[in-house]
Amino acid sequence: MDSSSTRRQGTRQKLFEAAVTLIAEQGFSSTTVDEIAERAGVAKGTVYYNFASKTVLFEELLRHGVELLTASLQNAADENAERGGSHVDALDAMVRAGLDFISRYPALTQLYVAELWRTNRAWQSTLMIVRQQAIAVIETELRAGVTARELSDDIDIPLTASALFGMVLVAALDWQSYQPERSLEDVHAALSRLLQGRVGGAVAKGTGALAKGAPAPG
Repeated sequence: MDSSSTRRQGTRQKLFEAAVTLIAEQGFSSTTVDEIAERAGVAKGTVYYNFASKTVLFEELLRHGVELLTASLQNAADENAERGGSHVDALDAMVRAGLDFISRYPALTQLYVAELWRTNRAWQSTLMIVRQQAIAVIETELRAGVTARELSDDIDIPLTASALFGMVLVAALDWQSYQPERSLEDVHAALSRLLQGRVGGAVAKGTGALAKGAPAPG
């Protein structure tokens, strides 16, 4: 990568960070390009050189953020496979990776969750596409888990994948907003118990709780 490409990527990253912070603080409509440029420490013209408009910037911001999250989930699954872990272990590693990502980018996650509920935005179709890419990573592990007989073959894979994805998002935002004193490890442990079927005092060892014939999450 040449120096000009490196500089441009650095500039775009600054603009992303400035935009996500400002929009999380005051909303999309109230945030101006001038404010984004000032927060990023660049000229206003630099914003338009990199993005055609504020709307395009925000659309690319959401795409960039969810793609980063998707990569984090996939990396967690790949690293688990290299360690020889089960598919349920991979799902648990994804939960941890998702929590870690959200703890590093809480404002981005807040924006993403807020935009999911709006249907009149120019970027809605883009958001749905990148969301599905993230969920597809989870679906892949669920299907592999069913094939390996770690999971019951009667689970609804698309709905369960969406439920796991949503569980991590909502739990992490609740953690960040209302229970910030809890550690990432503590929150992960709670969600891990939920994933592995140990809610309500039921005891399950290893990944056996999600084996065929045992209750599946969601």
